[in-house]
Amino acid sequence: MTEVQIKAALEKFEALIREQDARSDAIKQQGDFIDYSKLDKLTIGVCGGDGIGPIITNEAARVLEFLLKKDVEAGKIEFKTIDGLTIENRVAVNKAIPDDVLEELKKCPVILKGPTTTPQAGDPWPNIESANVAMRKALDLFCNLRPVKVPEEGIDWTFFRENTEGAYAVGSKGIHVTDDLAMDFVVTTTEGSQRIARLAYDYARRNGKNRVSIIQKANVIKTTDGKFLNLCKEVGKEYPEITTDEWYIDITTAKLIDKKRRTDFKVFVLPNLYGDIITDEAAEFQGGVGTAGSANIGKKYAMFEAIHGSAPRMIREGRGQYADPCSMLRAAVMLLSHIGKQAEADKLERALDICMYEEKKLKITGRADGATCEDFGNYVMETLTTL
Repeated sequence: MTEVQIKAALEKFEALIREQDARSDAIKQQGDFIDYSKLDKLTIGVCGGDGIGPIITNEAARVLEFLLKKDVEAGKIEFKTIDGLTIENRVAVNKAIPDDVLEELKKCPVILKGPTTTPQAGDPWPNIESANVAMRKALDLFCNLRPVKVPEEGIDWTFFRENTEGAYAVGSKGIHVTDDLAMDFVVTTTEGSQRIARLAYDYARRNGKNRVSIIQKANVIKTTDGKFLNLCKEVGKEYPEITTDEWYIDITTAKLIDKKRRTDFKVFVLPNLYGDIITDEAAEFQGGVGTAGSANIGKKYAMFEAIHGSAPRMIREGRGQYADPCSMLRAAVMLLSHIGKQAEADKLERALDICMYEEKKLKITGRADGATCEDFGNYVMETLTTL
């Protein structure tokens, strides 16, 4: 390793430190959460993404418009289609989110977003950042909220995944110091850790949950995970009626499949990378990632999405119309709840339970032997009219 290589790496690391320090300062300047009841009109952006994204996102938007018909007709809510978040458009401008698309997204306090393709090693695409990660950072969507419920198994979990820090904060800005040495970075701030912890404990208090589990690997990742753990524990002291426990990420993944122990878990708070992994595992208990939606919450913006990818293979094979919209419909439930439409959210959740688990008149297989995405959307809306 030469002195020139070391100096170049140090300069890049210094730039990252200054960038993240500025972000930490910006968090401190934020105000309160947006109050949707005070808006003359709420604009809901519908951003399909790519692959099967536009198909399942448009179906969820169709169901939402069906449920919110009176508000739409009264001019209180409008749906706005935002195109351009395809991998081709992003590569053309070499940005995770094209500037014109980001400008349109920022006009929408609430966004329903479809899956997007994220390049990885071996892909034909350049190494641009994940559109999801970029959007979470650009709109400061610091909380990824993912519920998992399987009543017959006694499973009722709610995951609060920190969304803007950890291993993903500068995931596209690692350093190739030499041909033999590459380094990535993990970011943990006081403000970022405290606000995700407080959101998790507030949720537990409001919903009568008596346990919050802090998930980390502080025995090995001592500095950043250790900071996250200690700050979350400090916040937990403000909620004496709630039991706080702490678990390493590796043993947590094991205990989720332990029938005797997994029902003890209620609310989880955890850093970005661990949250990404474990919520996919958890989703398998209720039927897989295709059945799970997620909310990305900030103080000014909120974005709701599926937790799976864009399934480009389905499009290549001409099977896009058979994509399963359930993940986006579950995300739509959380969207309705977030904007204060709890009755509509409860109604849609009940309809999905009937269509997915109880009646099951239609089956989504991803192929021509199953229902189409539109067929299933129609089934859900027919069910809604009976509730």
